[in-house]
Amino acid sequence: TYLAVACAVDALERDQIRRILLVRPAVEAGERLGFLPGDLAQKIDPYLRPLYDALYEMLGFERVHKLIERNVIEVAPLAYMRGRTLNEAFIILDEAQNTTTEQMKMFLTRLGFGSTAVITGDVTQIDLPRGQKSGLREATEILREVDGISFTFFNARDVVRHSLVQKVVQAYEQFDRESGGDRHAGR
Repeated sequence: TYLAVACAVDALERDQIRRILLVRPAVEAGERLGFLPGDLAQKIDPYLRPLYDALYEMLGFERVHKLIERNVIEVAPLAYMRGRTLNEAFIILDEAQNTTTEQMKMFLTRLGFGSTAVITGDVTQIDLPRGQKSGLREATEILREVDGISFTFFNARDVVRHSLVQKVVQAYEQFDRESGGDRHAGR
């Protein structure tokens, strides 16, 4: 997420794009949040908080809010992308492991002229209902050989959080290898 936001901010500051769109599927991580009061922005805010955090760190609170007011930065749930064509934009689809196949295809077909899309996700952290396929997992299989599309995969060595997080990731990776399977089979 952080690297994708950094690339978007860099493209904006170099005038390579006119706006940044930050998009996430509204999928809860294992617990139900229930009814959320407020307007759309207030309802989706908890899902988009990591994107805001990265923006605040790079641009500062005041500048981010000014750019949001001027619609230079737009934060939206994935469901609101249907029907749009996104020109001259840097679009980040974050937490894409929680997209369905249909949502991923819909998102990928929104890309307009002069735009770049970066899709981030971790297929070991899928929160979709059991049996529902991850759009990210399927897209990596379907689009692997398509010119103009590239994939970058990270592992435990790439963790840039607390050093303990790297050990946690490695422990889960080892468990998955030793148990001979994917804890998220079918997703």
